Amino acid sequence: MVALAFLIPLGLVVQQLARERAFADAERQTAVVVAVLTVTTDPLAIERAIASTGGPAVSRVSVHNLGEEGLEIGTGHAAAKDLARAADQAAPVTATVGGGLSYLEPVDVGSGRTAVVEVFIPEDELSDGVSGAWWALTAVAVGLVIASVWVGDRLAAKVTASARQLAGAAGALSEGYLDVRLDPSGPRELAEASFALNVMADRIMALLTNERELVADLSHRLRTPLTALRLDAETLGDSQDADRIRDAIAALEVEIDKLIRAMREPIDAHSPTPDRGERSDGAAASTGEQGCDVAEVVRDRMMFWSAVAGDQERECTAIGTDAPAPVHVAKSELAAALDALIGNVIRYTPQGVPFEVAVTRRDDGYVVLRVEDGGPGIPDPELALQRGESGQGSTGLGLDIVRRVAVEGNGTVNIGTSATLGGASVVIVMADADPAPKEQPPQSRFGLVGRLSREPNERRSRRGKAAP
Repeated sequence: MVALAFLIPLGLVVQQLARERAFADAERQTAVVVAVLTVTTDPLAIERAIASTGGPAVSRVSVHNLGEEGLEIGTGHAAAKDLARAADQAAPVTATVGGGLSYLEPVDVGSGRTAVVEVFIPEDELSDGVSGAWWALTAVAVGLVIASVWVGDRLAAKVTASARQLAGAAGALSEGYLDVRLDPSGPRELAEASFALNVMADRIMALLTNERELVADLSHRLRTPLTALRLDAETLGDSQDADRIRDAIAALEVEIDKLIRAMREPIDAHSPTPDRGERSDGAAASTGEQGCDVAEVVRDRMMFWSAVAGDQERECTAIGTDAPAPVHVAKSELAAALDALIGNVIRYTPQGVPFEVAVTRRDDGYVVLRVEDGGPGIPDPELALQRGESGQGSTGLGLDIVRRVAVEGNGTVNIGTSATLGGASVVIVMADADPAPKEQPPQSRFGLVGRLSREPNERRSRRGKAAP
């Protein structure tokens, strides 16, 4: 824009200068002839004056209306009306003629007569050197633009390089690579942002380390009361209740040991977050366990919770635990989620309220784990799924554990109302780890009715209302 703003007017000035130069030459030739005409009208003297101007322009000079007979010297180009106009105005006149312009200057030669000196200016002389000047100015403009683009690119490269570096480091940090650090460079704002990112990464590392140490220390503190409980359980004898309490204490010790070992492991800052036992969405990743059977987990945990339900005179039912239902969730994680759901039923519903656990392996490649009860239900499902927010006076972590397990299993969680028991219905949908190939639908118009009729009516109605 700057080049065009300066060079285009400069080109027009060059064109105007060429035109003015041509007119200056014509005026110079005219002045020589006018000087002679003011002295004499002798044709020979005038021809010698014209010849004295020299150069190729001699043939372009002519004198009109010389003498009483209207004698003319040289070859004229202007029309009679232009000559008459110049004589009447008594001032120089420029007339457009074929191939150029004619400069006409009147001269009073006495006796009431006015001669007119004409100098023909060809078109090429009016634009002499203009095209070369335009090409030169164009080359200068192109050179300036190229140079400015290159300089601007070099200047912008410093800014964009710093911005790209900052964006790449922020992206790597968001993926869990905590060892990312930047060398602050570029403009002041980007350098400050890079420095702030380094400080943030250091703080994240320090917070994670402190958090893991705190969790490990707190878990270690639980060993003392847990040991006391185990010693007390040894004195209970060999009854069924005593065995159940000792099994629960042993399982708790195993979980605490796992937690301590996991928290004591150093943080690998060179690996993304999921490889360090965490997920980018906040869910815990499985450590060493590739999957489990939902039906088996339900059978194992219902052995424990059925005894607790019996003490509270609750009716509990497990449905669909005969057939395998594999999912890509660690057994311990799924068991923790199921314990959280059933524990909520035990804690927050009156004694005697029944609950039901059902497992369904659907044909669309998903496994559904449903826990329903006959209690008052969950008034705000969205709030209940938020970590630390339950609305019922609890820690608000139970349903968050369930949500994370569902995410780990490539599924989701739905909270609603039980169609059979009338209370809360929590449905965990997880991707089937071994989905069966889809069968082609029968061609008979009675095939679909026949297939549905083979399913138990109770299970089909529950699955249709509770599963998402």
